Amino acid sequence: MTAPIPTRSASELLAPDTGMGAVTLRVGNLDAMIAYYRDAVTLQLLSHEGPIAVLGRGTTPIVILQHAPELVNPEPRAAGLFHTAILFETQAALAAAVYSVASRHPNTFTGSADHLVSEAFYFNDPEGNGIELYWDRTRTEWSWTHGTIEMATLALDPNAYLQSHLTEAGVADPVIGGAVVGHVHLSVGDVAAARDFYVDSLGFETTAEMGGSALFVSAGGYHHHMAMNTWNSRGAGRRQQALGLGQVDIIVPDADDLGALQERMTHHKIGVRDDGQTLSFDDPWANLIRVRTA
Repeated sequence: MTAPIPTRSASELLAPDTGMGAVTLRVGNLDAMIAYYRDAVTLQLLSHEGPIAVLGRGTTPIVILQHAPELVNPEPRAAGLFHTAILFETQAALAAAVYSVASRHPNTFTGSADHLVSEAFYFNDPEGNGIELYWDRTRTEWSWTHGTIEMATLALDPNAYLQSHLTEAGVADPVIGGAVVGHVHLSVGDVAAARDFYVDSLGFETTAEMGGSALFVSAGGYHHHMAMNTWNSRGAGRRQQALGLGQVDIIVPDADDLGALQERMTHHKIGVRDDGQTLSFDDPWANLIRVRTA
């Protein structure tokens, strides 16, 4: 079944082909984190200049590591990053990456699930930042009911998955095809406030909710480009400067979309910083969001 037709006007929404850009992480041990994302997660080191390392696939940045050894770990129940979700093109590519992480850092595996729309494997990097590695089923296999995407958390056996999809070539060279940030999942203090910001102001559409504890939003009928939950952070206030999430990038098609977004955020009395190429603003928990053109 196809996604529902939007019920809000185009001026209230992000462009349908909006996507996610790189996630910036503030890290304490830059060398160790580069090694994890390069050697285990199978991203390529695209650049490394001083305290900034950019990792991704091809020419696409996925994770930007910013060395900030002066910062401390965030409070356990603070708002911030729940996970960065890296989307792979094929099941073979996903299996190769999962095998690589499991082989090099098996203690960082935290779970796996079939979400109906996708197959996903979860890890924590050496500094506790959540990572999801996943593959999408085709959109024709997704099911929508009254504007809500059908997702679930079904058992997905990692060993059986690797037996089915891991190839000898994938073991020898696990960098298979491209990868992008498919979605970003945040820990927030309140779902209603997240909806006010990310849906009503920023312009995503709600695709699913889990009671009052989680919200899933997207542009263009994707299952979700962002999600926000209160599972570990209910009641959290604005974040203090700490290790962990530094910035989330959102990519819109062109300058007109940036202009429309700036008007929308200004209308909702949200402070926007405009450097001539990007817009940036803080969500209610001081998570920094930057929007740029493709």
